[in-house]
Amino acid sequence: MYKTKVTENTYQASKNLEGILFEGIWDIPNGTSVNSFIVKGDKTAIIDGFWDPETITDLLEYLEELEIKPTDVDYLIVNHMEPDHSGWISAYKEVNPDVKIIANEKSKDLLEAFYGIEENIVVVEEGDKIDLGQGHELEVVFIPNVHWPDTMAMFDHKTGTIFSCDAFGSFGSVPEENYDDKLTEEQIEFYEEQAVKYYSNIVASFSNPVKKAIEKAETLPIEIIAPGHGIVWRENPGKIIDDYRRYADYQKGIAKEEITLIWGSMYGMTEKAVNHILKVLETEDIKVNVHRLPEDFSGQILTSAWNSTGIILAMPTYEYKMFPSMASVLRELGSKRVQGRKAFRVGSYGWSGGAERELEAIMEEGRMNWEFLEPVEFKGVPKEEDYELIEERVKELVKQVKEAVK
Repeated sequence: MYKTKVTENTYQASKNLEGILFEGIWDIPNGTSVNSFIVKGDKTAIIDGFWDPETITDLLEYLEELEIKPTDVDYLIVNHMEPDHSGWISAYKEVNPDVKIIANEKSKDLLEAFYGIEENIVVVEEGDKIDLGQGHELEVVFIPNVHWPDTMAMFDHKTGTIFSCDAFGSFGSVPEENYDDKLTEEQIEFYEEQAVKYYSNIVASFSNPVKKAIEKAETLPIEIIAPGHGIVWRENPGKIIDDYRRYADYQKGIAKEEITLIWGSMYGMTEKAVNHILKVLETEDIKVNVHRLPEDFSGQILTSAWNSTGIILAMPTYEYKMFPSMASVLRELGSKRVQGRKAFRVGSYGWSGGAERELEAIMEEGRMNWEFLEPVEFKGVPKEEDYELIEERVKELVKQVKEAVK
């Protein structure tokens, strides 16, 4: 556990989470941090926490370093009840059974459901304030559905720190000094990449609530953003707000000047077309992300698709339908509301087509509103005329992407 000072009377305990699938789904090859914060006035509050009860030992040691007795902690503030932030609560209550848990009504219900906790819960509403003394007055800011319905943030009026939980967070394990003013430009770029992966995998379905959260944040005199995952922004908090605004806008279709090629092939027929697509794209001045199915994780594909204005799908027909792993990924993109992309599909078939019908059904079901060029389907291997059509369509897609981004 890393133990650092954020600002006046405000401290951070941060622990990296590595070697797992986040939420049991998302690959995080670079890990992620889980951050907890301690604000000490005349009273003491711990804001958010950790996934594992064992972490309580490290946290108690930190409190001792700060000359805070565990029984003197007045409040545990639950901004969000997802277990990666709340799994330690029962263990802490064994140490300090009288501690008050600050939660909203939705979190209160989950405290009982997850941990059987029903006592010493103080239910708060939007705008309520918790006075810790010495000027540290924490105001409740509701930001529901970023990304659970119970999510809220706490704003300390004395230091201008917003404890934003899942909002403005990122993937990526952190160093001990995980503050933007302590990192190099290269490290900041790394966490920006990790932030869009976090956003696309975790928050993307809730881009409209994110925009509302940003609107609320901009009414506050924020000096520091202290999220539950990732780095703390105390030199340039406006950067992560601007980044999240941009990520939210990507949902509707105009993202970066990039194309994501998602492909799968059974016996190499569609792969021949993919190889031709890649040769054509090499002659175009555009960034290309390539993902093969079923080998690549859906979280990686989702991040690339979220960043890309253009999508190319290459897959064969399989038993009168789409290549199964492609159908699965497209449904996930629909669930995360990757909408309004410029797109093109290519693929082979044997005795019968059918992939196109399922693609149309998935697009309609997910209300994805992708704008497709005419597909190129071929029986068996692609012929010379197929290659010519593929080249024509790919170049047209590149043109449309560049025009849309401009």
